[in-house]
Amino acid sequence: MKNIIQVENLNVEVHRSAHSVIRLLKGVEFSVPEGKVTAIVGESGSGKTLTGLSIMGLLPSEVSLGSENGRIIFHGENILHLAEKELRLLRGKAISMIFQDAGASLNPVITVGEQIAQPLMEHFGLSKRQAWNRAVELLDEVGIPFPALRAKAFPHQLSGGQQQRVMIAAAVACKPKLLIADEPTSSLDVTVQRQILDLLLNMREQLGMTLLFISHDLAVVSEIADFVVVMCKGKVREEGARDDVLFSPRDSYSRALIDSRFHMVHSQATELKNSRSREVFFPAVPVVLEVFNLSKDYQIRTAFRKKKTLNVVKGVSFKLYKGETLGIVGESGSGKTTLAKMLVRLINASGGTFLLSGDEVSKIPLSAFRPLRQRIQIVFQNPYASLNPRWTIGRTLDEPMQLHSLDGNKIERTKRAAWLLERVGLSGTDLGKYPHQFSGGERQRIAIARCLTVNPDIIICDECVSALDATVQVQVLDLLRELQQELGLSYLFISHDLAVIRFIADRVLVFQQGEIVEEGLVCDVFTAPAHPYTRLLLSSTPHINK
Repeated sequence: MKNIIQVENLNVEVHRSAHSVIRLLKGVEFSVPEGKVTAIVGESGSGKTLTGLSIMGLLPSEVSLGSENGRIIFHGENILHLAEKELRLLRGKAISMIFQDAGASLNPVITVGEQIAQPLMEHFGLSKRQAWNRAVELLDEVGIPFPALRAKAFPHQLSGGQQQRVMIAAAVACKPKLLIADEPTSSLDVTVQRQILDLLLNMREQLGMTLLFISHDLAVVSEIADFVVVMCKGKVREEGARDDVLFSPRDSYSRALIDSRFHMVHSQATELKNSRSREVFFPAVPVVLEVFNLSKDYQIRTAFRKKKTLNVVKGVSFKLYKGETLGIVGESGSGKTTLAKMLVRLINASGGTFLLSGDEVSKIPLSAFRPLRQRIQIVFQNPYASLNPRWTIGRTLDEPMQLHSLDGNKIERTKRAAWLLERVGLSGTDLGKYPHQFSGGERQRIAIARCLTVNPDIIICDECVSALDATVQVQVLDLLRELQQELGLSYLFISHDLAVIRFIADRVLVFQQGEIVEEGLVCDVFTAPAHPYTRLLLSSTPHINK
């Protein structure tokens, strides 16, 4: 089998000082067979993205290639040490890359049509009009409605899924031989994820491309890959055919990575044995949150300054019991996060009401609600964005205790903060560190510890593990379950990952366009879904299958 690209002894390092060098990639070697899909898998920090950027010649300024004689052979030529001018001739035309965050990768001040047209003018010498017409055709080919109109839009005017489609259109515009896709679906809902994966595979088939797919989602890799490369801490631990690596891994790290994904599925089987008893159990325990006909409307301006009412949440009602985990699933824009923000009074409801342990709190003045935030806390999706980068972790944990007059003086609060860090799997010595000194999973643990400082009854988890690797996901989810058993916490768990909901939730609410279209025990809803939309979500979810 012919290889389109061969990576040999690739070393990348960062120089912290004259005498301090940190090796990020350590002798990476693997091959990419022509016309096939090769996936690179591994946890955050394993070197997956850095490997892709090395192939593209787009290494960040603070890192450099190692002194060893590594090689990246593309069509028989070593491209590792090509000059920038020569690399520009390759990028986009012969090798192209789709980056993880389309919103951050697209230029916010240039229309999407212009961004797709640019490589066509540069590599093929097309006129501006010819390139624009081809850009519109490409938008149509990647499934964006009203392509001529959308070509004139700026990135922020498109949804996340549409932004990713624009990235794909720009990447395949010049019909590259090798397409590198770096986590192209990690933050997308399952239905949009399915559409993007199908689109990538169809474009690969039509254009005869080779796909190098970088991902931490083993279920996605299982469905699309022909070959798999496993990376850990800058090294390749294993490579081979998909079935060999996923179902008969030779390396201990590969086995641990794969087992972490199966852990969520198999542990649920044990939970389902006892799930029927919950129908009797829940009515016998206190209700900590009652929501009655809650809704949220926004007034938006349309053409000719006319106003239109946008119904984001439409008359939602449900109960949350003490010690229960209630899952909420649905696509982006279905109203899940809006509901969460209403429940912690970050935004006010347009209608309806909700009660915390029997107390009506949705219509009281915000000044009167602030002390009640001690009862209901929220963990956001992106912990780095929700933690103050200029505050130490000690100050971050101290602030809520101080605001709610908990745990006495500064010394006592510091002791509790250190204890909470240890309780969530970190060290009390981390109090003096800053958020950027922690990994994504560690920052999420800090966010959980911050919620626990005020002894809440309810924690709302809004996509709190969606950006984490499979092994870290399991660690955080296991931590949440342990804390629930120990402290009697109730969780409102929002996620688009049905495997996560299946693992952690007792009951589930299915949201579609601001409404609950189905609800019930997880085992019932996921085994025998009654609503067509629920069936669509389940059928769109990737599975690890031979």
